[in-house]
Amino acid sequence: MTHLTSLPVVMPFLIAPLLVSIGTFAPRWLEDTLALMVAAGAMVICLLLTIHAGSRPYAYWMGGWHPRSGVAIGISLSIDPVGAGVAAFAALMVLAALTYSLRYFDAIAGLFHGLMLLFMAGMVGFCLTGDVFNLVVFFELMSVVAYALTAYRIEERAPIQGAINFAVTNSIGGYAMFVAVAMLYARTGELNMAQIGAVLDGHHADPLVIVSMVLLLLGFLTKAAAVPLHFWLADAHAVAPVPVCVLFSGVMVELGIYAVARVYWTMFAGTMAPHVDTLRAIIVAVGVITALLAALMCVLQRHIKRLLAFSTISHVGIFVCGVGLLSAKALAGVAVFIVGHGLVKGALFMGCGVLLHRFGTVDEFDLHGRGREVPWAGVIFLLGAILLAAPPPFTQFQGKSLLESASKDGGYWWLIVVFAAVSAATSGAVLRMTGRVFVGWGPSEGPDPQQARAAEERVDETRDERDHTPPLMLIVPGVLLAVTTLAGLVPGAVPWMVDHASRFADHAAYARWVLQGQVVHWPAVAPTHVETLDVVVGLLTMVAAFAVAGLGLFGRGWLALLPRGLRAQGRGAVLVLRGLHSGHIGDYIAWWTTGAGMLGGVCLLALR
Repeated sequence: MTHLTSLPVVMPFLIAPLLVSIGTFAPRWLEDTLALMVAAGAMVICLLLTIHAGSRPYAYWMGGWHPRSGVAIGISLSIDPVGAGVAAFAALMVLAALTYSLRYFDAIAGLFHGLMLLFMAGMVGFCLTGDVFNLVVFFELMSVVAYALTAYRIEERAPIQGAINFAVTNSIGGYAMFVAVAMLYARTGELNMAQIGAVLDGHHADPLVIVSMVLLLLGFLTKAAAVPLHFWLADAHAVAPVPVCVLFSGVMVELGIYAVARVYWTMFAGTMAPHVDTLRAIIVAVGVITALLAALMCVLQRHIKRLLAFSTISHVGIFVCGVGLLSAKALAGVAVFIVGHGLVKGALFMGCGVLLHRFGTVDEFDLHGRGREVPWAGVIFLLGAILLAAPPPFTQFQGKSLLESASKDGGYWWLIVVFAAVSAATSGAVLRMTGRVFVGWGPSEGPDPQQARAAEERVDETRDERDHTPPLMLIVPGVLLAVTTLAGLVPGAVPWMVDHASRFADHAAYARWVLQGQVVHWPAVAPTHVETLDVVVGLLTMVAAFAVAGLGLFGRGWLALLPRGLRAQGRGAVLVLRGLHSGHIGDYIAWWTTGAGMLGGVCLLALR
């Protein structure tokens, strides 16, 4: 099995240039077939690696350069079930996006297929590498291809502007990470993550180590779009093609969360052990601010793609809180939640693509009642909105239940309220939009008309009229929703994730199986169970989501009853929030710098 390890990365690197080179003369069916076969092959191989590594994780050393006397001298792919499983999930989402694109685009060149495969190669390599320098290289590969995909409709101004905002902010995050790698190499003389962790275990957390950790976290949290590093995400989603948005929200931002967990548990867990409580408080604070601010912005949107983008940022806040709890149980909860969220968000963006394909706009008020022509898309949005609230017993609920249990264990019981509020707000925003678009409830005119103009989008210049929706554009999101509905109900799936998350978080064991090739025997993990409180919270969250939707659709009269001064303050706060998301790259970089300075300053003062 080990001889297949590098294939999920190598295959798309080889086929992507071929597709670009033949794109001008090859028939589209050939390009589609090759791209789908490569994506499916990468997914299958990653699943086989996940199963194979379940009993014994291993390191695959490129060129046969194995460690000598426990010291790494080569470059490794470190295969464990969590990393390989995330890689398989990334390939699955690429496969789904390519399948959806078969009918979403009428005419498309091999360039799109090549970029999608390169994007997959970057994501899979990012998940599998055991080398911190290559981790950043794959991060940059993934980013550069994402910029090109965002600006795929290069003949229009908005995609270019969104791609530039995306590129500048994420490039700064990439530069920060390269500086961090240089600092770690200067301190340890190593680039292998297990080796760096082993060297740092013998030292206290001095300023160089703290700054390098903060710079790495800043880069990955930029990709994950944590506040205040998040401004690029909504702009990119608003202008990128829908199949690309599926990957951005469905898997790319989640990889930023995965990387935060990976670098902490492999490199910094030992040296940061004396400061774990302080570091936990810092990361959880970042997550809470992200979750609450983005949930509010989500409710305020009428541009459906931006609404879904802020929903993603809000859930990123939940994931950051989960990783920040620094426990294996919370890590398992994040892993389960991420799978459910990625599938649901992919399905919702595909439903958004149905509206674009049919009506040429994704403005909630312009679409008032017009969604009756595509009722199955309404079913997709309804089911997706309900699943965003994480009701029992589905996949998201299983993940949130683990997060809530880990929060109570760590003394952060109040996070349960935050998770419920965020889930209710984001789910309620999608339910509100569904009621307005597909049923015709609520007013047909709304605030911020600039969003209506920004919501108009041309899917394909060759299409003159859109009087029907291809069935495949409804089948693919339907399959994604079915998978996320059933995945958490598979017997043994959640305990399996809890078990392997515990192994993922075993800092010392990771070094042993990577550097020494040892067979590690982990102790049995205590079984987990869903508590009655979790079910009650899940049901109350669902009720609150419908209340948020009802207030958004029918609550104008109730809001008018509030005191005039309070309403004026509310409008002022909304204007401030919208003003912060100005679309100007200078503002975004200023906020990135502010966030970097604040996080770095707090960590330097609190962790020394």
